[in-house]
Amino acid sequence: MRCIIVEDQPPAQRILKKFIQDVPALELVGVFSDGLQAMEFLKNGPVDLMFLDIHLPKINGLDFLKSIPEAPHVVLTTAFSEYALEGYDLNVVDYLLKPFSFQRFLQAVNKVSIKQEHQVPKNDTAQVSEIYVKSSHEHIKVSVRDIYTISSDSDYTEIHLKGKKILSNEPLRHWLDVLPINQFFQVHKSHIINTQKIDRISGNQVLLANGAKIPLGRAYKDHFLKSVLQ
Repeated sequence: MRCIIVEDQPPAQRILKKFIQDVPALELVGVFSDGLQAMEFLKNGPVDLMFLDIHLPKINGLDFLKSIPEAPHVVLTTAFSEYALEGYDLNVVDYLLKPFSFQRFLQAVNKVSIKQEHQVPKNDTAQVSEIYVKSSHEHIKVSVRDIYTISSDSDYTEIHLKGKKILSNEPLRHWLDVLPINQFFQVHKSHIINTQKIDRISGNQVLLANGAKIPLGRAYKDHFLKSVLQ
């Protein structure tokens, strides 16, 4: 699981870093001292788990969490127990009261793993050949193999087919959940591509069979290349 730490106290940062390092299933991809820094990172790269302190500079941890449209799994870390109820109202996975032991840390991580296992699994190619795209007051049937790209443009997404596009109010993350996981990859904060439509990969661009040139974001590049070039 790709995880980040949002914590302004260096001693607490060091403890979390050590605990994460000792769990092979966890990969630390960022450490931030305030929510605004973390917010920018979340816009640009996939994160599975966030260890979040409540008392942070600039913006309170809970207010920061409320401001994230699609938050990863969250484990709150704090020295104050009075925020526990509000934290669970925000659907956090666990609430670690400082100082906490490695054993208690592991319990929180295991809760996240169990929650992931019970989520509706993403579909594979054999299961999904057609989807319905809600556009305005219509539900339009689309063949998965006809999709080239799905792009985010602030309040809506554009599903690009051969010679046309469909606008939908669904966020980009929705399409990652409903489309075949081994065929569709997010390659940029604003773009998902159908790997079956790739013509070539050139530097930091993916060129598709319809002539589209899609930027390959730094946060997504390694995972994408390892998956499609294996």
